[in-house]
Order: sequence, then structure tokens, then C-alpha cells
Amino acid sequence: MSKTNIDSILEKYNNPEENLIAVLQEVQGVFGYISRESVEYITEKTGIPSSRIMGVASFYAGFRLKPVGKYRIMVCMGTACHVNGAERIGDTVKRELGVEAGDITEDGLFSWEEVACLGCCSISPAMMINDTAYGNLTPDKVASIINELRKEQAK
Repeated sequence: MSKTNIDSILEKYNNPEENLIAVLQEVQGVFGYISRESVEYITEKTGIPSSRIMGVASFYAGFRLKPVGKYRIMVCMGTACHVNGAERIGDTVKRELGVEAGDITEDGLFSWEEVACLGCCSISPAMMINDTAYGNLTPDKVASIINELRKEQAK
């Protein structure tokens, strides 16, 4: 965590407490997630209680309190995906990465999570990797996508 980065974010706002969501979005944009250290530093600089900051950060699903991998995989568990085999997709991602949902691989390359809905019902079961949606998935397709990303990184 760079305190200089957080200082420059805080300087943009006359009242950081009134703009706490925007401040946290920018902190997450810089660091990829909102660390405990970031929260403590924001408290130190602004006087906003850490309990308030954590309350906001933990309430909104868009905020992450743990680091994510270079490739953030979100497996849809919504109704259409569930009916069409989302559980098998999640099991495949878990097996291929060797980590539980919510965790990050040792090399920092992948993290994955189950989400309520990606809005990709017409191509269910679906997952999203960063900003790219993948649909009509099978366990073999999922393994192939992950292995292709690994190959790209090895280059």
C-alpha cells in the first residue's frame, strides 16, 4: 500500500466522509482491493472511524477486502446457470486452480468466486474472466480456457 496514492485520492475530496464510496472505489482501483492497512490509513488521515469504512466496504458487493488474481473468475450461480450445470463449472474451476472460491492461487494469477448473477442467462452456464463473458460452458471448455490463459502467461 502506498500512502502517497491514498493521499492523492483523499486530496480530491473536500469531504471524504460524504464521498466515502468514491474514495473506496478509487482505493480499490489503485490496489485491486481494500486492505486493512488502507482502511487504517484513511481513518488516520480523515478521522472517519474504521468501523464506518469497513461497514461501507463490506456492505457493497462491488468492494473486495481480499486481493484478486490477475485473472478474476466469476462463476454465475443464478437460476438459469444453476439449472444448466453451474455447480459443475464451479467444481471444475476449483479443481483446475486448486483453490477454494474466494481465494487466490499461489502465483497470484487467478482468483475465483461464485456470484449471484452475471446477466448472461441466454448463454448459461456462464462465467466471466475480468471483463470477458464465457458461455455455454462445459467442464472441458472451462479447463481449456484456464489452460489457455496459463499458456499466455508463460510466454
